[in-house]
Amino acid sequence: MIQYDPKPDLNLLRIRFTGHVTKEEAEKGVDDATQCLTAMGREFRLLADLSTLGSMDVACAPSIERVMDLCQEHGIAEIVRIIPDPSRDIGLGIMSQFHYESSVRIFTCSSQEEAFKVLSTGGDIDPAALRVALA
Repeated sequence: MIQYDPKPDLNLLRIRFTGHVTKEEAEKGVDDATQCLTAMGREFRLLADLSTLGSMDVACAPSIERVMDLCQEHGIAEIVRIIPDPSRDIGLGIMSQFHYESSVRIFTCSSQEEAFKVLSTGGDIDPAALRVALA
């Protein structure tokens, strides 16, 4: 399953990948992302949480790439990924090189706490509000 959770007040889009993700779920995710991105301002941040991802169909790649392109078109500034096991990256690092401009900052964290620290460092997000939003 893929859940898109926009936080316009924080200019943050949170995407959670849970269990086994199918091609159909990824395709629906393109529509969900399109709708969520209308609420985001320029220079928004993306939190991609893969901590509960079990597996993902290879056929999801085109839809994931399309969401990356949509984020680029809407002015993404920073991506923070939660990937507890680096061997489960599912190719996001490689795809990012082709779908994001070099100015987009990308961080890979092993835990939600580490991601919280990265997101809090920018100074433009209130840590208390962020903690509530990520709960």
